[in-house]
Amino acid sequence: MPRENYNDLIAFVAVAREGSFTRAAAQLGVSQSALSHTIRALEARLGLRLLTRTTRSVSPTEVGERLLLTLGPRFEEIESEIAALSEFRDKPVGTIRITAAEHAVNTVLWPKLSKILPEYPDIKVEITIDYGLADIVAQRFDVGVRLGDQVAKDMIAARIAPDLRMTVVAAPAYFARSAPPMTLQDLANHDCINLRLPTYGGLMAWEFIKDGHEVKARVEGQLVFNSSSQILRAALAGFGVAYIPEDLVLEHLAEGRLIQVLEEWCPTFPGYHLYYPSRRQSSRALAVLVEALRYRA
Repeated sequence: MPRENYNDLIAFVAVAREGSFTRAAAQLGVSQSALSHTIRALEARLGLRLLTRTTRSVSPTEVGERLLLTLGPRFEEIESEIAALSEFRDKPVGTIRITAAEHAVNTVLWPKLSKILPEYPDIKVEITIDYGLADIVAQRFDVGVRLGDQVAKDMIAARIAPDLRMTVVAAPAYFARSAPPMTLQDLANHDCINLRLPTYGGLMAWEFIKDGHEVKARVEGQLVFNSSSQILRAALAGFGVAYIPEDLVLEHLAEGRLIQVLEEWCPTFPGYHLYYPSRRQSSRALAVLVEALRYRA
């Protein structure tokens, strides 16, 4: 039977259950004559009589009873499932897939999400650490987290962190062996710990700015990582000079485990933003997450 005739089956179930064309028509919101025509057309297509009609009542035939017993529970299941879907509109439910860099996950996402997720047990969060500036639409992520200047203009974005400042640091033990750099040119004489990112196609350049003058330095050293946490660990162990987000090292600077250099050259970048496609309808779960992560100065 063609799919467009499923309404005929729904009409049959209503009449058979109500035992009345009048009551079934009222339930379905159609006229009694239109409903009678629908049932006659259904019986004609099937070549079977489904209902026995008298002046006082309507009841299913043996074939009609069999069809009713088969269809009734299935339509109830469909109606129940459709009603259950309303939960996705009315309360925060569902899985949100997020792509973000490791630093954003450790310093912004996890500290905030760990506080609100216990309040929303029906929200599930999947976080993928990725430095590759993934296409969140093509890779089926719900949202991405990137620095403000890396977010495409056609995305809806919300700031979730203050501006990010980079810094150059090394352990006292390292500077005991090599004099701290006083200029950017001095970095050529140091063992610098590099970061390899897929978006750069190689080692990430160290970016500096002073008095409007921008410099991208290509440095060399014994160690290369693809994780800022590993770079920090190596720097603390005295293996070289690191270029790293300042918020990761503030405690170590205060405790004297690291020394900061070239401060006047260290740049500040627009802070992390959460973003998602403007054409995607926002779910209640996503709305909760955005509100929880939104940066408030």
